[in-house]
Amino acid sequence: MPDNTLDYLVIGAGPAGLQLGYFLTRSGRSHLILEAGPTPGMFFQTFPRHRTLISINKKYTGYDDPELNLRMDWNSLLSDDPDLLFTRYSDRYFPHADDMVRYLGDFARACDLPVVYDARAVQIDRAGDTGAFQVTDQHGRTYEARRLVVATGVTQPNIPDIPGIETADGYGTASVDPADYINQRVLIIGKGNSAFETADNLIETAAVIHVAGPNSIRMAWRTHYVGHLRAINNGLLDTYQLKSQNALLDGDVKRVDQQADGTYLVTVSFARANEVTKDIPYDRVIVCTGFRFDSSIFEAGCRPALTIQDRFPAVTPAYESADVPDLYFAGTITQSRDFKRGTSGFIHGFRYGVRALHRILEHRYHDSAWPSRELPATPEALAAAVIERVNRTSALWQQFGLLGDVIALDGQRSDGQRSDGQGEARYLEELPVDLDPPVPHDGGCFRITLEYGPEHDQVDPFDIGVGRIRQSDAARAAEGHYLHPVVRYYPPGGAPPVVHHITENLENEWTSQEVHVEPLRVFFARHVQPA
Repeated sequence: MPDNTLDYLVIGAGPAGLQLGYFLTRSGRSHLILEAGPTPGMFFQTFPRHRTLISINKKYTGYDDPELNLRMDWNSLLSDDPDLLFTRYSDRYFPHADDMVRYLGDFARACDLPVVYDARAVQIDRAGDTGAFQVTDQHGRTYEARRLVVATGVTQPNIPDIPGIETADGYGTASVDPADYINQRVLIIGKGNSAFETADNLIETAAVIHVAGPNSIRMAWRTHYVGHLRAINNGLLDTYQLKSQNALLDGDVKRVDQQADGTYLVTVSFARANEVTKDIPYDRVIVCTGFRFDSSIFEAGCRPALTIQDRFPAVTPAYESADVPDLYFAGTITQSRDFKRGTSGFIHGFRYGVRALHRILEHRYHDSAWPSRELPATPEALAAAVIERVNRTSALWQQFGLLGDVIALDGQRSDGQRSDGQGEARYLEELPVDLDPPVPHDGGCFRITLEYGPEHDQVDPFDIGVGRIRQSDAARAAEGHYLHPVVRYYPPGGAPPVVHHITENLENEWTSQEVHVEPLRVFFARHVQPA
């Protein structure tokens, strides 16, 4: 390949692109980050429209451990510099979006990341002779790289197929000045945070606010998915249930007809009233139905497959395109991995996904071993290692059920020889749970995750009589609904895994010798065999 071909080209200087750039810079890989705008984090210059982030910024945790503090810091990118923590940029629990813009700019400068600004990717193709990716920007400049990582986020509005919806205002363009809605009847289409953020902004001025969508709302405090409706945005619910003119409409919007005077007549088919259909008048209609990934800049020969109603790229456990080799994705567009279940759509989740992606790239293309350490393969040593990790890790905490640690049995020692005697184990941190461990594991392996119970979103977390187990009841740990450690043993030969749950704990401190440590030691003793 020509000398000017980069190892990596990253498209997008938002949080994910900068996070990957940090790791690529540290590992000395040749790369550039292309950014369409004049500064990093252009998404946050506009969104959220009402300028309050719903990612928490908890400065005071009572802990001095920076790893533990990242459990409550949902905005910082990962680095070794304590000055590059977002908690230094705002005291607010829900910070202002402008603080994120300022933070991302400082992060890029402090880490000396190779960002090319004013370089909007308008065409992505692949060279026929070398297979290198060729990215052309709006100025006609072409950049070439062996691997391409797309970290653009979801940049296009996700518009439902409703006749006449093009005449309505979009979330990204509708006025955010409440005075523009005085005494008006407003319909908001969508039932996510953007819809309710918009509705809450209009409670004091609008005459009537209806929020419509085909499904019932889902509260984040019940589902544990932070993209569902958050308490900070649910003020409209009080006004609805206390009969203050506002309402939720459960049903399908069938048609949006703009009248000659600029008002609207909207046809709604109600789901809870025997499919009754009504035409309802409104002064304004605002569409708040989320965003989607834009694949239009890819040429046909390297255009990635899409998934989830074509909203996101289809990715493998290695964050690679499902059908285009050497094309990878980072950031919120990887949320197809845990769509509406986990945290890959948010900084506090995907920052760890980006770190895992970087380790995958290092292993695949640069012969770098996954970071690991050796342990004696004794039940006591393995139990102690797991207990230490689950009480401290932020990655497994934030990417629950998606990233896990691995203990590989019968791995090679650091000198390349097979282990003998009691045996040795190799402990690897933060692998995607469906990615095969990149070390020998002839004796099987253990995977350690933090997970919610399988029916955690079916119970009311505030009902003290439902779904509760005693925190001292280790024998019933598998019945727990709330976040807790899970250890699975995968035997050699592909037999089904054997599962051990460590019982949930109110303060997430799994340190009791009797309740947490000893049952885990016994579990390891059943499955660890001397070499």
